[in-house]
Amino acid sequence: MNYSRGPFLKLICGFWSLWPRSWVRWVGSLLGILWFDILRFRRQVVLDNLDIAFPEKDRAWKIKTGRHALRMMGGNFSEFFTLPSMDQGWVKKNAIIEGFEHYQNANAQGRGVFLLSLHMGAYDVSVSMIPLLGYEAVLISKFFNSRWLNHLWFSIRGAHGVKFIDPHGPTTAFDILKALKRKASVIFVMDQFMGRPFGIPTTFFGRMTGSAYGLALFVLKTKAPVIPVYSYHDEDGKMHLVFEPEVTTQEWIRPDKEESIRLLTQAFNDRLESIVRKHPDEWMWVHRRWKEYE
Repeated sequence: MNYSRGPFLKLICGFWSLWPRSWVRWVGSLLGILWFDILRFRRQVVLDNLDIAFPEKDRAWKIKTGRHALRMMGGNFSEFFTLPSMDQGWVKKNAIIEGFEHYQNANAQGRGVFLLSLHMGAYDVSVSMIPLLGYEAVLISKFFNSRWLNHLWFSIRGAHGVKFIDPHGPTTAFDILKALKRKASVIFVMDQFMGRPFGIPTTFFGRMTGSAYGLALFVLKTKAPVIPVYSYHDEDGKMHLVFEPEVTTQEWIRPDKEESIRLLTQAFNDRLESIVRKHPDEWMWVHRRWKEYE
């Protein structure tokens, strides 16, 4: 897929990139306040989700956490338009990379790498940083129905060479296997609800839900390593890109394929849950994660 940015979009991205990152994210965070405190769109969804995940926390904590999460989303949206201007200098100035040795060791196995991720922190920036670190990144991502919107959105997301695969396209499996053969990193974002036919029943924060099983299926087929990756921000506004230790997938593989898929998918869910628990105020609580599985 080759999207190019038109003159108007280049102008917007260029203008937005002139400002300090802290200012760009602060302006975007105002959208989060508008969303959570004024328009209150899906505010109750956010609070209901926090009730499910953290029943022991009081109402004040949940409102504070939900508000911060929406401000983070607003900041991410604002910063999104600066992606084309990112470079090695930007990374050195604004980012701290943790656990990079886990990612390097997985790449050294020579089978490609599956990156297990979620909507936390500056997730689009996180994906764009992987090519800047010298590795090919392929993101499993839905596309819009609008051709115009696809061009706008993915021309920015792919500014640093990130490639995209439709999760349910006619050549999805073939494209993923080709990417692994090139020793690329294939990113699965698994924190959203998925019903039939692409999801299976699982638990998340102890509550039943549906989760996509595609990553488990490809792990069984390829035996490629799985490395969790996410980002968060510290008190100084620095972005931390975190590569966690490899998920030990072998212990969940059974003679029965369906059982293996279920156990692997649950193991991935459990790892994502542990990440959300570390940084609950940076996750996308606005999504209806616990819809009834049908």
